[in-house]
Amino acid sequence: MRIGCVGVHVLDHLVIGIESIPEHGGGQLVETIRLSAAGTAGGTALVAARLGAEVRSIGVIGTDALGDTLLALLARDGVDTGGLVRTDGHQTSASVLPIRPGGDRPAWHCIGANGAFTIDDVRDEQLHDLTHLHLGGPEFLGGDAAARLLRRAHERGTTTSVDVLAPGDPGLLAWIAAALPYTDYLLPNDEQVRGFTGATDLVDGARALVERGAACVAVTRGARGALVVTDDQVVDVPAYATRVVDTSGCGDAFSAGFLRGRSLGFDLRGSAELGCATAAQVAGGLGTDAGTYTLDDVLAFAATADRLPVR
Repeated sequence: MRIGCVGVHVLDHLVIGIESIPEHGGGQLVETIRLSAAGTAGGTALVAARLGAEVRSIGVIGTDALGDTLLALLARDGVDTGGLVRTDGHQTSASVLPIRPGGDRPAWHCIGANGAFTIDDVRDEQLHDLTHLHLGGPEFLGGDAAARLLRRAHERGTTTSVDVLAPGDPGLLAWIAAALPYTDYLLPNDEQVRGFTGATDLVDGARALVERGAACVAVTRGARGALVVTDDQVVDVPAYATRVVDTSGCGDAFSAGFLRGRSLGFDLRGSAELGCATAAQVAGGLGTDAGTYTLDDVLAFAATADRLPVR
């Protein structure tokens, strides 16, 4: 699998041990502060590389120290960063995430260079050898430009996937709708599906997105696992039990695992199971790049780990 992860690249700053936000000029000791490559393109790129894919990151970052660090973190896990354009006009996109004891977190985010990303930043030579193109954050391009990019991939015989970063909203769906007919795998979370479509039933919402043009919709549902819907299949996959440290990056990890499974010839259920097992690896540590694991490790975990009860 040679996958190009196009779009949103972020440097996450993660903090564990947050009890409260100190008032005025106060301070507080915390347990851990660390950095992680992240984003709907960057996080997926990193995890896909760990699962044995050949990965190229394509997007825009700053010429600042944040960008230097993001490049180093991606390269450390084997990601080809030659497709990342550096700009003097914007800082590298970054987030600060104070992690609560249950693994969830609020976030402070600076859009930075991701807001400057255009289709002109995606050069033909970065696409010609790919077997799969993953577009993270199509809303930054807009539906028409995203459709042109995905169509370019299809014309080369490359499969495609799309992961939306912004919260679900009918207006956002209209903004990116032109891209859906060129999307082989749409990878939203459950809140996005309901927000995009207004559906109260998740299967109905996913089917509505298939009707809008996506060939397959693979929905993440947090502790409830994943739901995969096509025009003739509905596949419900429970999550794996794990000690949750940090849920940031779990959606990107699912995307990487699901797409890797498809590239290896797994059926939809097997691919979703690999996605959920990969997300469990990330949830058990701090940051998208938490711990060390290979495809074999994740498959072994999936074969032996307990499943969470369906709720």
